Amino acid sequence: MDLAIVIVNYSTRRLLWECLASVYGGQSNFSYEVWVVDNASTDGSAEMVAAEFPQAHLIRSEVNGGYAYANNLGLREILDLGCQIPSYVLLLNPDTLLPPSALADMLAFMEEHPEAGAAGPRLVRPSGELDLACRRSFPTPISSFYKIFGVSKLFPRSPRFARYNLTFLDPDETVEVDSVVGSFMMVRREAIQQVGLLDESFFMYGEDLDWAYRMKAAGWKVYYNADVRVLHYKGEASKTSRKARYEFYRAMYIFYQKHYRATTPLWLHWLVVGGIALRGGLAMVQELIRSHQGKLARSGAQG
Repeated sequence: MDLAIVIVNYSTRRLLWECLASVYGGQSNFSYEVWVVDNASTDGSAEMVAAEFPQAHLIRSEVNGGYAYANNLGLREILDLGCQIPSYVLLLNPDTLLPPSALADMLAFMEEHPEAGAAGPRLVRPSGELDLACRRSFPTPISSFYKIFGVSKLFPRSPRFARYNLTFLDPDETVEVDSVVGSFMMVRREAIQQVGLLDESFFMYGEDLDWAYRMKAAGWKVYYNADVRVLHYKGEASKTSRKARYEFYRAMYIFYQKHYRATTPLWLHWLVVGGIALRGGLAMVQELIRSHQGKLARSGAQG
């Protein structure tokens, strides 16, 4: 088998159907299979997959253990295939739509770059804007400081201050980066076998950065492939979730503690930790206010 695709779903039935239709409707001059891991959805997603895409391997998780946990359920099953272990694994979000040649083009790219442990395409939002997460540098203490305190927004063309989201780079340029995003992350089998599975300390967010960090530490490269475009609706399963906001900042803290705390000066350590706590707290307060305003608006409409 050339490719195994793992799609983690949580209550995005309509988008999952569209994603699977785009996967199975694409060019397939290669062998592939799809694993859908349903994270205890409540909208009938798993039943839809069983009924309409019976060719997919369906894993029903009894609990929503998070993104890394669910992907690992699929990865373990794939890595247990023995001689049928695929050459590549693709982590794919259900809120993506693939053009017909996307998978074939990404596989060709990986074959042309044997040093690549992972690669991702140009992810584009429905507005046509680049999804900045599709090519990233590692959130070092200093780049995180610039991001948390808004310096990167003030100087988006600066290689120094805008390092976090690499906004100084040309979106049309294929380039080596620190990490691509787990929404579409194609990974070489040997890289997985060398560095292991995703770190389940991350519930959602950060696990892809951590995976890429471990791959690069092991000598692999990671690439952003500007020539392949994939539509990404982004955040459909978590856009109204206060837990998602909490987990975003928690992931920043876990990544920092795991990879940078030991070498960070004390003054910068407290700035980073304080900034994460401040921004995370503000985000939670804003979410609570929006939620309260939404409830008032709904009750007013009903009255």
